Amino acid sequence: MTTTQHPHGDGPMQLGAHIGQQNMTAAQMRDLWKRLDAGGADWISIWDHLYEAPPQGGTVPHFEALSTLGTLVADTHNARIGCLVFYVGYRNAGLLAKAATTLDHFSGGRFTLGLGSGRHETEAAAFGYDFPSLGERFDMLEESFELIRSLLTQERTSYDGRWVRADDASCLPAPVQERLPIWLGGIGERRTIPMAARLADGWNAAYITPERFAHLSALLDSHATAAGRDPAEIERTINVMFHLVTDPAEVEAERGRGRAPWGDLANRFDEGALVGTPEMAVERILEYRAAGAQGLNVALRAPILHDALDAYLEEVIPTVQRETA
Repeated sequence: MTTTQHPHGDGPMQLGAHIGQQNMTAAQMRDLWKRLDAGGADWISIWDHLYEAPPQGGTVPHFEALSTLGTLVADTHNARIGCLVFYVGYRNAGLLAKAATTLDHFSGGRFTLGLGSGRHETEAAAFGYDFPSLGERFDMLEESFELIRSLLTQERTSYDGRWVRADDASCLPAPVQERLPIWLGGIGERRTIPMAARLADGWNAAYITPERFAHLSALLDSHATAAGRDPAEIERTINVMFHLVTDPAEVEAERGRGRAPWGDLANRFDEGALVGTPEMAVERILEYRAAGAQGLNVALRAPILHDALDAYLEEVIPTVQRETA
């Protein structure tokens, strides 16, 4: 088996998990991320939703992101930790900067901050948040990114934007990491990719094919060069749905189980998924590597199929890391 070396960095591909914190008790979730951390996952993240996904009208038990992260960083010791992505409309940007540096300290310098423009209008309305137009949310995202970067790197920050403000603010203690990474998540070609090229330490895409990822990664390179940045400075990862099975006879049944909750959106999520046996998963992951991904995270949704998770940790991750070393 051969692979194409990633053009933006050497070393084994980083493999992790993105947990949807719903349909689980707190104890079950803690057991899950401890298993991931002990089992060799390079990355563990959660999402920033107030309601379940796919939407069911707020009928599914669901935990909030920032408070969950506090327990996640305390329970783990090895994996990098993050949330890809925080919607900047849910929290004051200064507060989010303070939370980021706090989590960086309690994790021993393992925290990555992901930001995005948001898309779940129903849950925002349910909790009383304004939900501006898409263009305005991107303006809010850019202002928030600039302010948070300054708070995490400068002794004092003043900022007077339309959406966010700061008045001679400090953010102490400074992060443990010399430069706490700030990532952008999304696949939009008009605003997300150019903004990531100018500002971000990393870019995360979700649920797209390797071919689409390669296209967007090349576009990111082009915008970074135009902005005077070395494209190699920007890390790139992909989130994929997780539908591994240990029995080849169960592949189609698992494919159907994965599609069922999404209705009209099923085709979109099916395009960016690991479906099949561990061997099939390795082949698919290596396609993402060849397309420019330095890391891949499987989206874990309860109920967790523990034999499939064991196969991911014990077979898929070691094989991919050997192939990409």
